Amino acid sequence: MTKRIAFLASDAPVAQTARATLIGRYGDAEPAQSDVIVALGGDGFMLRTLHDTQHLDVPVYGMNRGTIGFLMNEYSETDLLDRLSETEEEVINPLSMRARDRAGRDHAALAINEVSLLRAGPQAAWLKITVDGRVRMAELVCDGALLATPAGSTAYNYSAHGPILPIGADVLALTAIAAFRPRRWRGALLPKSAHVRFDVLDPVKRPVMADADSISIKDIDWVEIRSEPAISHRILFDPGHGLEERLISEQFS
Repeated sequence: MTKRIAFLASDAPVAQTARATLIGRYGDAEPAQSDVIVALGGDGFMLRTLHDTQHLDVPVYGMNRGTIGFLMNEYSETDLLDRLSETEEEVINPLSMRARDRAGRDHAALAINEVSLLRAGPQAAWLKITVDGRVRMAELVCDGALLATPAGSTAYNYSAHGPILPIGADVLALTAIAAFRPRRWRGALLPKSAHVRFDVLDPVKRPVMADADSISIKDIDWVEIRSEPAISHRILFDPGHGLEERLISEQFS
């Protein structure tokens, strides 16, 4: 049976050209009526597509027309139907972030890769970390900290010297960014069920912003983060090039 394919593309000219070419060859369906969504761009566009289509029970297959493409498959125009029939599916859950800013406004966002807290001024951030209601670190002086999913562990988390997590691991990576005190503290591995809270200890002198997959909130007072099992993202990969293999290969590159 022929698959109904919805083609979505980033604003990059190379992605838009690819979309027009593929639509001419395979046709185009609305995402809600499709069997599969093909996202053309880089990892940033793939994350945006996953967020925008999370209400649909439709898998997303990415083809790289961007810069990085860790979540993407190689681009090809001629054999798409055969490739789609042979794909491997990975199912991931995002993080749910709740935050309150200094003005008392509440914010909520979802993050597939990570939720990060970053200093927003010249002074280092002072953070208190609470896990499941228990204070685990009364004061972390740092440029920031983040909580990453296994799918996002090779992104900002890895650049901040956090661990790469197997995709099937029921753990989250809590990683410090340029920790000053405790100077050698690199972070912790937490169970996927953990509820993590960051409190900003001196938000006036040492302002902090929160970022959830590029959704940014300024002047944070506190942030609470947990995994959201009620939401599942279905991602398709070519055989032998799934997230599990990519996560392993990244550690030997």
